Amino acid sequence: MAVFERERSAKLTLDDSIPLYCFIETSQNVKDHTEYVIRVQRGPLSDKSWKIMKRYSDFVALDYYLKFTTIELTLPPKKVFGNKEREFIAERQRGLQNYLNSILSYPCLANCLEVKRFLDYENYKENFLEKALEHVSMMFRADPTWQVVEAIPDIGWRIRKEYVLTRQVSNPKGRYVLSWTVYGPDAPLGDKYFQSSLELLSQFQHDFIGKIDRVLSNTSGALVVREFYEGGTLKDIIYKSKPKVSYLKKYASIKKCTPLDYVTIRTYSKQIITTLKYLYEKGYCYGHLHTGNVAVVDGKCKLLDLENFLLGVPSQYRPYYTQYRKIQTLEQIDVYNFGHTLYEMAIGKPLMSPICQSFPIECQPDIRSILESILTSEACKNGLPTLEQLLQHPFLSSAPNTLSTKPIIKIPRKLKESLREAELNFEARLREEQKTISQQKKIEKSRDFHMSDTEKQKRKKALKKSGSIMEKSSENSNVVEEEPKQNGTAPPPPVPQAPPPPAPPSLDSSSETAKSPPENSNRSAFLGSIASFNKTGLKKTTTVDKSAPKL
Repeated sequence: MAVFERERSAKLTLDDSIPLYCFIETSQNVKDHTEYVIRVQRGPLSDKSWKIMKRYSDFVALDYYLKFTTIELTLPPKKVFGNKEREFIAERQRGLQNYLNSILSYPCLANCLEVKRFLDYENYKENFLEKALEHVSMMFRADPTWQVVEAIPDIGWRIRKEYVLTRQVSNPKGRYVLSWTVYGPDAPLGDKYFQSSLELLSQFQHDFIGKIDRVLSNTSGALVVREFYEGGTLKDIIYKSKPKVSYLKKYASIKKCTPLDYVTIRTYSKQIITTLKYLYEKGYCYGHLHTGNVAVVDGKCKLLDLENFLLGVPSQYRPYYTQYRKIQTLEQIDVYNFGHTLYEMAIGKPLMSPICQSFPIECQPDIRSILESILTSEACKNGLPTLEQLLQHPFLSSAPNTLSTKPIIKIPRKLKESLREAELNFEARLREEQKTISQQKKIEKSRDFHMSDTEKQKRKKALKKSGSIMEKSSENSNVVEEEPKQNGTAPPPPVPQAPPPPAPPSLDSSSETAKSPPENSNRSAFLGSIASFNKTGLKKTTTVDKSAPKL
């Protein structure tokens, strides 16, 4: 048993519900064609990114596959001549970027296998249907009471879940559908009660839960056999489609959607909420409510895919509720999922965003009241109502109770403990993911704030102001004579300074100071001697004849 548990512990860690983002960084000429370098990122963290090279013909092939969806996707036109010119390549690059953005804005296209292979071939190159048929054939060898009739490819949105029509050998006219699901990142593998918990699902008896006829599992995944509902699901009724048609052909166009009438919406909502409340009271979690998981038989809803919680696969609305940290428990997740389910029933088309602040006029006031308590930003940030509170709402409390038989769901105490541990592990991973997304949102918000035009203008003004202040301070520190020139006024006359007092004369007559009196006193003495000069005191001189001979 321990060896078997170790084998089962190798579960898939890749979460297919995490959205992919892509950005065409540049283009390059390779031989006779142009390749576009695309950076693809999984989730909010930039470290989980890689680069791929795609030609224009690759985009054409993808567009050809998506044409039947009737969703308007504008691929840049083809050009025979001049397709190597720089201006044309730049224009085509912008068009291809808009094309990819349009695809990823539609959840049904973003989760499509062909789109996943286009952006992340290494993780989605496997033939999942062929692999599923191999596992089913091997498991039916040990249980020969069941036979495979035919595969029904691509009828669901989940990539690693395949559907096969099957029948019992003892009842060849009965129609059953088999679903093969690969273990997801939240599967509680290694738990010794895992197989017992799976087998317990076939013992559930409830008017509003689809009965499971057979459950088998191996090291890779599990198969579940249940009745094939010819009428389809709530989503098939809204879209007026047949259950065996591929998912994109059924649900990729919202033009043919039709909302349900008021009484039907109230009846189905009461059945769904009552069933969810009963499951949680018994200790079993769901977390996968949407219109495609609710079959309708004779006016009664039947919840499908209860095994998804045990198999650990992500919910369809996981990319939405992971953005709000107040949604942390599986019950709150189902309340949030019910908001999207009610919106689709009432409006006739899915809500393709996490929240909705304004609802269409045709929405009834009491339905609008419930939607506002679940799907608005205030509700998601401040807290959602409980299942009990929803049942007390006038819209649901006035609906009749259509439960005809007493439900039977008995879960042993040990299995309850195991289920509770799996629930805690799921919620712990959810909180970590929400924390990462919240931190990344803060970083992006801060970056967008600082890169906004308003902040750029503020920074420019502040820089200009600080530059002028520095310029003024430098001007004030310059020489005083330059300041009047800038003002255009004559400079004031310089203020004369008094000369320093002369040094006292030295008593030593031999000193240099005594020999060299001060300059002012010498000048006065010189002028005085000139003024008092008397030429009468001069002696007469005789003239000497130089030509006379000497004696």
